[in-house]
Amino acid sequence: MSRKPHRVLLVDDDEKLRRIITLRLQAEGFAVTEAESGEDALDKLDSARPQFVLADLRMPGINGIELLRRIQQRRPGLPVVILTAHGDIPDAVAATQAGAVDFLTKPVDKEQLLACMAQHLPDGDADESTLGNWARGIVTRSATMLEILDDAQRVARTDSSVLISGPSGAGKEVLAQAIHRASNRSEYDFVAINCGAVPADLLESELFGHKRGAFTGANSDHQGLFRSAEGGSVFLDEIGDMPAELQVKLLRVLQEREVRPVGETRSVKVNVRVLSATHRDLEAQVRAGKFREDLFYRLNVVALHLPPLSARREDIPLLVNKRLQDLAADGAPRRVYSPEAMELLVSAAWPGNIRQLFNVVEQNVALSPGRVIGAAMVRRAIGEAQTSGLPSFDDARAEFTRNYLRQLLELAEGNVSRAARLAERNRTDFYKLLNRHEVDPSEFKGDSDNP
Repeated sequence: MSRKPHRVLLVDDDEKLRRIITLRLQAEGFAVTEAESGEDALDKLDSARPQFVLADLRMPGINGIELLRRIQQRRPGLPVVILTAHGDIPDAVAATQAGAVDFLTKPVDKEQLLACMAQHLPDGDADESTLGNWARGIVTRSATMLEILDDAQRVARTDSSVLISGPSGAGKEVLAQAIHRASNRSEYDFVAINCGAVPADLLESELFGHKRGAFTGANSDHQGLFRSAEGGSVFLDEIGDMPAELQVKLLRVLQEREVRPVGETRSVKVNVRVLSATHRDLEAQVRAGKFREDLFYRLNVVALHLPPLSARREDIPLLVNKRLQDLAADGAPRRVYSPEAMELLVSAAWPGNIRQLFNVVEQNVALSPGRVIGAAMVRRAIGEAQTSGLPSFDDARAEFTRNYLRQLLELAEGNVSRAARLAERNRTDFYKLLNRHEVDPSEFKGDSDNP
């Protein structure tokens, strides 16, 4: 299978220079999207899905540094290189301090440019259908998912802690495994534990090990998951469910890079990378005092957020076909979905995300009397209420209003008068809206008292 080229966004108001650089890059196998201004680049950012941006420093309108800032807001982690004239080098240095990965002076040296791109572009295929062995198990054509995978492959080269958030069933552990396979720790073990599935009194022993006789039932030494993963990666799933007393001990492990087994008086050095995941809003947990802020920042060095399946419906046929193929490979009868049945799958609500989708496909394959799975069987499997993932107009409007009110209160730190002014509504009407949509201003109050 052929490899698709890496995608580059080239931004410069000089048409002649753009054309020269484009031809050079295309000759090296890159796919180049040209933009004649910062505004044009921002318009093309989503459709082009670049993995690398090359932008001129001085352009009319949005200049290179402002473009860099806006790209960082929309695509954190996307490498941006600034092009500059010799006299603008101090400004280019400022651009690198603002987040550009490098700057190159004009006229651009071809070999220097290619070396810079090789350093910052992800390894392997750029094609969504051939993500490479590191991302096996992940199928997608979603632009959002492809951006996440670009970021995941990039961060895999480092040893930074990664916090993967997203709803249950969205594939957080699959992404963590992919990061491990793409890292220089891939030859060592990937060890996972669900922090919410292990009783609190056993979780410390499971993570850090115990000495024989440390507690009733400890009939032998146990090295624990951190030591089992020596050289590799530890994946802490549902980290938001970790008991408070263990959060302190985990923080010490991350700081000191050593563990102390239960019942032992000495600590043992460990060399592991920590990946973690949660379906909870950990920042809200921190504000509520349920999760340690210092531990949150240790875990959240790089944040990746997986969207729900309802936000990547274009992937549903791909996921369904993959599951059908996997089931057939395991000996299940070969089945296909009728067009009407596939339409129902694509439009369903999927509150359980990919896990629920795969369960429905497996149930359909097991119960289907013939080769073609029809719409009636899909309805029976997921229920009539879930066969449309689109809310009613009234429900959508209410959800928008609720989110808008919450954003206003977040900006106003719970101050209702200030939030009402931002919304250009009087305070009485604003209170009625809050009551109607069950939004509590006290959730957003800071340290100071707000009326």
